[in-house]
Amino acid sequence: MPDKFKDRIAAYQERVDSCLDAALPQVSVGPERLHGAMRYAVFNGGKRVRPLLVYAAGECLGVEPHLLDGPAVAIELIHAFSLIHDDLPAMDDDDLRRGKPTVHIQYDEATAILAADALQPLAFSVLAGLGNASASARNQLVRLIADACGSLGMTGGQSADLAAEGKTLTVDELEHMYALKTGALIHAAIFSARILYKDLDDARTAALDNFGRKIGIAFQIKDDILDVEGETHVIGKPSGSDAERGKATYPALFGVDASRERCDELLSSALSDLASFGSAAAPLEWLARYIVERGQ
Repeated sequence: MPDKFKDRIAAYQERVDSCLDAALPQVSVGPERLHGAMRYAVFNGGKRVRPLLVYAAGECLGVEPHLLDGPAVAIELIHAFSLIHDDLPAMDDDDLRRGKPTVHIQYDEATAILAADALQPLAFSVLAGLGNASASARNQLVRLIADACGSLGMTGGQSADLAAEGKTLTVDELEHMYALKTGALIHAAIFSARILYKDLDDARTAALDNFGRKIGIAFQIKDDILDVEGETHVIGKPSGSDAERGKATYPALFGVDASRERCDELLSSALSDLASFGSAAAPLEWLARYIVERGQ
């Protein structure tokens, strides 16, 4: 039986959790409440999809896991920072995240803001301190992830999301917002392995780039579908919350059936992009299918 990436997921999750534990200040170190909130945000039951994409892309390219630990940790810290802000009363005003009280509910709003503010620079500190990467690679990783989470990436996408509430967007407008809000960090997770692998030709670099961008959009469309069809105890947050806030989502604007069709289109196209990698792309293929098929 061929080796399956699914069989290595638990080991990769344990690996990145161990690295996150080492990167985060202990609760016993002051300011204790702030450090407790940071750890609460990071260790709250996430599946570590973005770090898994880092390691899967590394397997595809033949990059050793120890070289990928830093980017995997940094990207998960950025993701945790973004979720704290997303859940705040001024943003999505959510009380539950992954079935647990959100950080501002578990602690308080000021502590939640500070915890997010501390997680973001910690991510770049991890990247700057990579001892197993060249100075050029460190610089490229910092730029990749900074761009992915800035105003032309994740943060800009969240701003566009808030501005779009109650409005009707075109398909292109909605997918552009998704490419920033969700897709940019997913793309960065995949492309971080490319930075650490120096000898990839232009054609396969473009293929990996396209794969990451398509899967990022598919990820958010699937989240939209789960918000409509999922149950709170399964998706870890109140179902139907997007509709209550009048959010511009794929199901709200184009229907659930069209949303599923678009997910399938993006998955098929993304998998085609990986054809030139042959069997080495199996880990990325498995994760791409998981992203689109989760919750089914």
